[in-house]
Amino acid sequence: MRFLLDQKAYEEMQSRKSPSRDCYVRDTEYLHHLYVDGVKYTVARAVYACYKEAQAQGDSDATLHLLMHIQELEWLIGEARARGENVATLRAIGDPPPSEADSRPQLSNSFLPKEPGTIEETGLNRTFLTEHFLRVLYNKGRATGRDLADDLCLFYRIVEQVITDLRNLEQIDIIGQRGCGDINYEYVLTGRGQEAALAALKKTQYSGPCPVLLNHWIDSVKAQTVKNVKVTRRNIREAFEGLVIDESILNMVGPAVNSASSVMLFGYPGNGKTTIAERITHLMGDDIFIPHTVYADGAVIKMYDSIVHEKPRFPLDSDIEYDKRWVRISRPVVIVGGELTLDQLNLVYNESSRIYEAPFQMKANCGIFLIDDFGRQQVRVFDLLNRWIVPLEKRYDYLNTITGQKIQIPFDQLIMFSTNLDPKDLGDDALLRRIKFKFEIIDPTEDQWREIWKIMCKVRKVAYDERAIDYLVAKWYKPDERPFRMCQPRDIIDQMISIARYNMEQPALSADLLDAACLTYFPSKEKKNFGAKVRLDL
Repeated sequence: MRFLLDQKAYEEMQSRKSPSRDCYVRDTEYLHHLYVDGVKYTVARAVYACYKEAQAQGDSDATLHLLMHIQELEWLIGEARARGENVATLRAIGDPPPSEADSRPQLSNSFLPKEPGTIEETGLNRTFLTEHFLRVLYNKGRATGRDLADDLCLFYRIVEQVITDLRNLEQIDIIGQRGCGDINYEYVLTGRGQEAALAALKKTQYSGPCPVLLNHWIDSVKAQTVKNVKVTRRNIREAFEGLVIDESILNMVGPAVNSASSVMLFGYPGNGKTTIAERITHLMGDDIFIPHTVYADGAVIKMYDSIVHEKPRFPLDSDIEYDKRWVRISRPVVIVGGELTLDQLNLVYNESSRIYEAPFQMKANCGIFLIDDFGRQQVRVFDLLNRWIVPLEKRYDYLNTITGQKIQIPFDQLIMFSTNLDPKDLGDDALLRRIKFKFEIIDPTEDQWREIWKIMCKVRKVAYDERAIDYLVAKWYKPDERPFRMCQPRDIIDQMISIARYNMEQPALSADLLDAACLTYFPSKEKKNFGAKVRLDL
């Protein structure tokens, strides 16, 4: 706890135009906190003033809260006097301000998959490697040793051992040479090799980079865990730079990320719940390694997904060597919406290729898994939440193969549920308690909403005009008591640009364009019956 004792701090707190809602007993009543460069302080003079006010109003909740602060302050003052300090000369008392390292912690991922130098170090048995080699060569038709090593993502000296075995079995033969040395010999399958390759293809048709053992991938998840992410009031502001958001929301988002557990964001649509989830990954900083595929007792599981997994933010030094069976990516953000089904949360088996596709939660490890529009999925909310009970509680999950084998995988991710529904409508207390953090994403204030207009006008290269925004509020908001939403400035400007393009004129915040945009953006307040009905009980 940190206290500011001087009159100047009290006056600065009172002069703040938009105080945070954080720890003010009720919303912004009884103000007694001040943030200085992201550090939270309790203002001593404000505490005593608010305590008197709460007592005069008979406000027992506020009195109890403020009395706790007074007791903490008096204890700190007593400790300072016992150390011989002159309290009258002190501006602050309590914990010292955080250091730069504490306030802006840098997450450095030290995990680097070591290149295997032998067959044993790959973790794969010789039989699988031989069959995998045959599948790759079958699909290529003919290839050099160098090409095959590149496709398998292994050193040539490992592949060379497989080549020797297959030549001894007369399953491959040299057909030519493209360059100097054994590595440039060209190989093709013999008749026996064709038969062996077809037998290998019946097990699986996968022929990409060699898989990584399941246990090796699990070890990598532990080494790159999201639990190492540390968020502070300072670095969260940097991650959300350029985004207008209430300070109180950041004060709830930060601890939720530090927990590395589960979060539910609820509130009206259009206030940036999905954007918040995407910005959180900026706090995770470093990039991670994931395998192209995972091998689990005969099952080949495709892990890397170019649609879900993005290129790394920070390039790796070109002289750093690592196991090329792994791919370096940004910490993943996996987003699913109303299309989510229970089947998609288990291994998806492709009958023709005999390859498993990793489910969403497996791809999201070491990152974020966002279930958007929660409550509107094709599966019942109860069934979906019930599916998450073990992962949310135990931090691991079970997947089933088509042979009935169970595979235990880590559940190391920040799972986020974003919904426009009230949490009480989504599940009972037993289910909801598994989701550790639940907080509302509130509507912006008018000042915040106007600030978004300024930002979006700059982004869209439309001249900002305060009088036009005054007109917009007076014409389209106040008469219908329409709430302000974060998405509205962007959407209305985009609507105006489309209309201006049709009118063959320059986009501007003119009354005509504003009215035309709002007319097609906001639904009529009057409810009309057009003769059709929609079923909501499906």
